[in-house]
Amino acid sequence: MGCVAEEKQASRLIVAIDGPAGVGKSTVARLLASRLGYLYLDTGALYRAMAWAVIESGRDPADAEAVATLLPTLSLQMQFHHGAATVLVNGKDVSSDLRTPAVSVAASVVSAVPAVRAWLLPIQRQIGQGGAVVAEGRDMGTNVFPAADVKFFLEADPTVRAQRRHWELVAAGHSRALEETTADLAGRDTRDRSRSIAPLVPAEDARFIDTSALSVAEVVDQMMAVIAARL
Repeated sequence: MGCVAEEKQASRLIVAIDGPAGVGKSTVARLLASRLGYLYLDTGALYRAMAWAVIESGRDPADAEAVATLLPTLSLQMQFHHGAATVLVNGKDVSSDLRTPAVSVAASVVSAVPAVRAWLLPIQRQIGQGGAVVAEGRDMGTNVFPAADVKFFLEADPTVRAQRRHWELVAAGHSRALEETTADLAGRDTRDRSRSIAPLVPAEDARFIDTSALSVAEVVDQMMAVIAARL
């Protein structure tokens, strides 16, 4: 494993992982980054932080003009310590507030605002510019890192995705009906895939992986096999 790590560090690849909610992107990306010794860039956390800020300001996430007026007042940072990321909004650590259902829904709405995507783009690119990064989101391979060395697009059966997200929320202490989670995911899919700026679509050169019946380890093993050919 040491030899692989040395080769990998010399290559400093950018690995882009895209896909809809509930396919296991975050868990897979985190483990893959750990296996490679790379930085894990959770771009969804940046959009969630933006959504948190919008909610805190009392603005309507669907009001693009109102959301845009908030941007000049914001400072958004992502700090990394031993592989773990902390998200700061105007110096405040909001990491523990980003996985609530309200923030999730607002993040999907806010992410469709062109001004928000334009504002966050250089922040994401700056984090990944040195390579040796696993970047996970919805437009990594198509918009943020179009020249990424390796690109993956994860998919899964909608029922499986809803169950996964439901269990994730329950584990985090958010009690809600599975039907509500299913409806939220369906709405998010529609917004993500139909937005005019950087919609959720696979990059032409992305490798597809259906995670419906695969464990996290199995998905990562498939990815490692592809990445090994580039090291």
